[in-house]
Amino acid sequence: MLEMIIIFAICAALVVWKMRPVPGVQTITTDELQMMLRDQDKIFIDVRSAGDFNKMHVAPFLNDPHGKGIAALPKDKEIVVMCRSGLRSLETCKKLKKLGYDRVTNVKGGITSYQQRGEL
Repeated sequence: MLEMIIIFAICAALVVWKMRPVPGVQTITTDELQMMLRDQDKIFIDVRSAGDFNKMHVAPFLNDPHGKGIAALPKDKEIVVMCRSGLRSLETCKKLKKLGYDRVTNVKGGITSYQQRGEL
């Protein structure tokens, strides 16, 4: 029993640590995302698998599974990144920052949160 509690605590701490704010990465809610979807000065990237993206996605997001093509994105536009829950997209945002992108935004809660809004 004690081992299970310790394992659960470690897993919970890991999730909290992974979701901590990242300097230079803006985090937005799906409500905020809804207001910016028509902004031509932003690039919207969905880093879920192609299969998941094809089942459902938010327009105008483009699919880049696991963020493999992020280094080719233009640096003069804001990059908005989404995944299923917000964790994988946050990791992609961290990579973008390391590559020298200044305007990087993560969608908190990802497509799951957007779906709960009833928009899809």
